[in-house]
Amino acid sequence: MTVRVVVADDDALLRAGVALVLGTEDGIEVVGEAADGLLAVELCRTLAPDVVLMDVRMPGIDGIEATRRIVAAGLATRVLVLTTFHHDDYVWGALRAGAGGFLLKRASPERLIDAVRTLADGHALLDPAVTRDLVGHLVACGPARPGPVAPDPRLGRLTTRERQVLQLAAEGHSNAEIAVLLVVAESTVKTHMKRVLAKTDARDRAQAVAIAYRGGLMAGPDGEDRTGLGRV
Repeated sequence: MTVRVVVADDDALLRAGVALVLGTEDGIEVVGEAADGLLAVELCRTLAPDVVLMDVRMPGIDGIEATRRIVAAGLATRVLVLTTFHHDDYVWGALRAGAGGFLLKRASPERLIDAVRTLADGHALLDPAVTRDLVGHLVACGPARPGPVAPDPRLGRLTTRERQVLQLAAEGHSNAEIAVLLVVAESTVKTHMKRVLAKTDARDRAQAVAIAYRGGLMAGPDGEDRTGLGRV
């Protein structure tokens, strides 16, 4: 099945480059381009693409508001946010608006293609380069917890391997990198991550990672390993 994509960015050169990369890939078709958020929403309504690549800073309405409208309309289109800087405050806003994931604009063509396919398959995607910043924001927004971190009962539902996968994801590793570290197939890592999301009642990878930090799964500042698993 062909993955149908809309590219939304006010930079005409970037749109052309992304469209060229995706257009040369078998099984992916760029069906529309938008230079502003309003047009991006309209194209998603009329063309019903599988994925829209959404810049966050655009004239008219920005990518966050465009994402919110796409999600609120109940459209099946998945939103992949493209951002220049990993500390971009817009990224967090876009995820809260319902984006399915985000990717740095400097990502390789191969990474971009994989991201499009990942979202089209119904999965969430977080660029490892920005995972820690997102987690920091999520944790900072959570309730203050003075003293020792209380174990989260949701983490107790995980198997040893699932805890390892979550820990490595929280450290910013991609599924492919986790597969190498654990010497398993990438498909196996994806299966473990799906189970992690289900058992922790997490909406997506970012929320699962935040649960790992808040629940004491990650090592403390003194290097102590709170998982009891040791370094993988």
